[in-house]
Amino acid sequence: MKTIKKSEDVAIVDVYTAKGLLTVGHQYLDVRTEEFKKSHVENAANVPYMFSTPDGRVRNPDFLAQVAAVCNKEDHLVVGCNSGGRSLRACVDLLNAGYKNVNNMEGGYSAWVDKGFAGDKPAEDLKTACKFRP
Repeated sequence: MKTIKKSEDVAIVDVYTAKGLLTVGHQYLDVRTEEFKKSHVENAANVPYMFSTPDGRVRNPDFLAQVAAVCNKEDHLVVGCNSGGRSLRACVDLLNAGYKNVNNMEGGYSAWVDKGFAGDKPAEDLKTACKFRP
């Protein structure tokens, strides 16, 4: 019987570790929607996990199929969103779909920007405000 993975099963890495993993060949999977266009990690693949609708946010029903089009289940992935919540849920779905090497970047792209990894632009030009982060 297959064990269902939960958020507690997801490997969480800080932005320094994530940056190091990317330098040794891990792929960055950005699960944000329109925020991705504003700024993102270099060479990131973008597959939105959720969409905004008039009724609120809904899970992308094609998320796993879209990820499968750009990533293999054996790929080493660093998954990120704006602050870490969507990417954590995406990681759970990926693990349950058979992806083996999935890491959630703690703090998301906002933490990446806060540590100065996004270049010389001011943070407010790069980050998208959300209810969890200033």
